[in-house]
Amino acid sequence: MAMLDSVVVGAGQAGLGVSYFLQRHNLQHLVFERGRIGEPWRSQRWDSFKLNTPNFMNALPGLPYDGPQPDGFCRSEDLVGYFQRYVEYFHLPVRTEAQVVSIEQAEDGKNFQVLVRSNGQLEETITSQSIVIASGIQHTPKAPAIRAGLPAHIVQLHTADYRSPQALPPGAVVIVGSGQSGCQIAEDLLSAGRTVYLCTSKVGRAPRRYRGRDILEWWIDMKFIDVRFASLEDKSISRSAQPQVSGLGRYGHTLSLQSLAGLGAVILGRLLDVQDGSLILSDEAPANVVYADAFSKRMKDNVDAYLANAHIPPPPLEDDPADAPDPQAACVSTHRSLNLAEAEISTVIWATGFTADFRWIHLPVLDMDGMPVHEEGITTIPGLYFIGFPWLRSRKSGIIYGIAEDAQFIADAVARHLNRDSARR
Repeated sequence: MAMLDSVVVGAGQAGLGVSYFLQRHNLQHLVFERGRIGEPWRSQRWDSFKLNTPNFMNALPGLPYDGPQPDGFCRSEDLVGYFQRYVEYFHLPVRTEAQVVSIEQAEDGKNFQVLVRSNGQLEETITSQSIVIASGIQHTPKAPAIRAGLPAHIVQLHTADYRSPQALPPGAVVIVGSGQSGCQIAEDLLSAGRTVYLCTSKVGRAPRRYRGRDILEWWIDMKFIDVRFASLEDKSISRSAQPQVSGLGRYGHTLSLQSLAGLGAVILGRLLDVQDGSLILSDEAPANVVYADAFSKRMKDNVDAYLANAHIPPPPLEDDPADAPDPQAACVSTHRSLNLAEAEISTVIWATGFTADFRWIHLPVLDMDGMPVHEEGITTIPGLYFIGFPWLRSRKSGIIYGIAEDAQFIADAVARHLNRDSARR
């Protein structure tokens, strides 16, 4: 195979977006995907899952949403179908079941050697003048070491492996983590009549709709999702969990700790330890409820301030019981420990997020924790780029809506590196 202009690793939304713009630059490239197109959306989502962003926000560059419900929410299989149509529509050079197992500098010190294993066996080495790592930073399930202290008979799952209440053994379920996935799975289990204990953490809550519109529509108008990472005075904001919310229902719905408690969930503090068959819990549950309430109020206050500054008459408020504050945190349990046997716990679900494994990148571009060192996706190694990370460049970088802007930025950087910027049509 002749030398490529670029290799893209990953055929999710980020990789496909980059491929679209590389194609517009007339750059010869290949996109390698270790599984199927959009693999995490296929294999790391539960049966009832729906996206948390409205349909109009889930379009890739060049192919806008044209369905009947732009303000509705689709299932992951619908999104994957759209990705497949996208590849076919633009004739993108995607190779599936082709895992990049190694990237290193070529002998000339300028280009890259890419080792690809196809269908689990056949290996080939490809030389490329540039590399775009679009495999993301949230595809490897992460669970704390504390899990080793659980009794052997307890079934342990990460959210990536959860599928449905019926797939779990009989008995109560503990969910560790109250971000989007933890709360949504808790609601899924409660709707099936399961007993749920939710170990909470400090996570904000967003009202699904406010003054007649989805909260994300307001955030677009307010430029809230356009805030740049470089402009953040407190960079720790970029590490905050996504706010609690759900895409289930015609217009989705607000999801809160108090609404889950109303459905029967036992709201607990953070899981600290496992001792003698019992979960040891913090006393932070009330503070977590108050924090989520304050976060939601701040989001609504920001919308009202935007309307006032723009001299727009505020639309009427809707009734949203799930968003009603609980200032006394009456919804929480006073438990500081939970005996697994007495509570008849059969399953623990770890809603503790994802990480990534970049050990296959044999280049000096990772920090002490194995995470990429970059500035807006551009590394210190000429020709090596990353995309698909939350806050890569702005608040919207972590969602499909932000891919077009980031992908064009990275593809343009590749073209400049190759002195091919003028080739764009």
